[in-house]
Amino acid sequence: MADVLRRGRVSLAFGFFAQGATFALLVTRIPAIQDRYGVSDALLPAFLAAVPVLAGLGSVSAEQLVKRVRASRLLRWSQPVVLLALLGVGAGAGLAGLAVALGVFGLAVGVLDASMNMLGVSLQRAYGRSIMLGFHGAYSLGGIVGASLAWAGAHWQLALWVAYLPVVLVLLPAVLVGSRWYVDGEGAAGAGSEGGGGFGFGWLLPLCLVMTFAYIGDSTVSNWSAKYLDDVLGSSEQLATVPYNVYMVTMLVGRGVGDLGVRRFGAAAVVRAGALVAALGFAVVAGASGAWVGMAGFMLLGFGLCVLVPQTFAAAGRLAVERHGSAASDAAVARLNVFNYVGFLVGSPLVGAVGEAWSYRGAMLVPMVLVLATLVCARSFGAQPDRYGGGHERPRTADVGRGSNGL
Repeated sequence: MADVLRRGRVSLAFGFFAQGATFALLVTRIPAIQDRYGVSDALLPAFLAAVPVLAGLGSVSAEQLVKRVRASRLLRWSQPVVLLALLGVGAGAGLAGLAVALGVFGLAVGVLDASMNMLGVSLQRAYGRSIMLGFHGAYSLGGIVGASLAWAGAHWQLALWVAYLPVVLVLLPAVLVGSRWYVDGEGAAGAGSEGGGGFGFGWLLPLCLVMTFAYIGDSTVSNWSAKYLDDVLGSSEQLATVPYNVYMVTMLVGRGVGDLGVRRFGAAAVVRAGALVAALGFAVVAGASGAWVGMAGFMLLGFGLCVLVPQTFAAAGRLAVERHGSAASDAAVARLNVFNYVGFLVGSPLVGAVGEAWSYRGAMLVPMVLVLATLVCARSFGAQPDRYGGGHERPRTADVGRGSNGL
């Protein structure tokens, strides 16, 4: 059983890594995509907003699909679709082709994100200790690799499809092979369960708010850090590209060690600490006297925000099991995942609107306040020290269903 869990953990971590690289390759080449297809500045926001909206629909669909199909199978087939859709974005013909490719990408990403975190939550429950931050750390590492590859493609002025094709050719067979060792949790569809969608929504709301606030903070960094350093803090154009990389690296480091903190101090304590560090980061950015002080603020944001999303997924799965049984965990994760995209949609326009109406320094205080609101919801993460959340510290011999290759 330990070998099954270990293989499942490694293969799922690679799935997170592949998705991080894929998503970074898309979002970091948006200017090149706009130029290739002649998308106007007025039309671009509609294209960009369509992806998270459709991803939300994909996540809702995953909640229904997982009642009949194992999460491992949803992940196994949605990840290749995402990779092929990325290639379609690079090789499409005309605006219609771009719209179709982005539409497929968005829907498949929603299913992928939901099913990937379903498997992560169930594996954590089987391990009986915190491992979710490690999975999201693999995603961050993939994002750094994907952004680096995107930079190389832009530096060498490669056509989008030329830059994307080698990545797809490597990752597509790798994720298909790796998916053979995915492990579903107890209560998975097809394992004697009838699904877990029949429960109320109210108890999940605090975690939905945390997820939304975390992604508002994340989208603020990804969309506004370069502009903030350049326009507000007077940095050079070259230096303005550094804060996001600093943020990604510190997020990776924080996720690399965060599971140890959860095991030692408990999820609620780690989430509270993360929220306070993130709020401090936004305060430093808002009050920065120069580019390097601003850079320090973005570094703090990486350390602070890195813990919120993984622990929110873990808490949703734990509470669902406690309240409604193991079959409810996947449905809870799928519902929560929708608020990932809500935060992504709201964050950048909100900061932009406040910046235009008031000041961009003042705009940085908005996500700071929202992140601090996470402290009110922290009780949902469980209080026990040395547990990943409230009473599920269990032996490694837990029933985790069958590996997906047994389907």
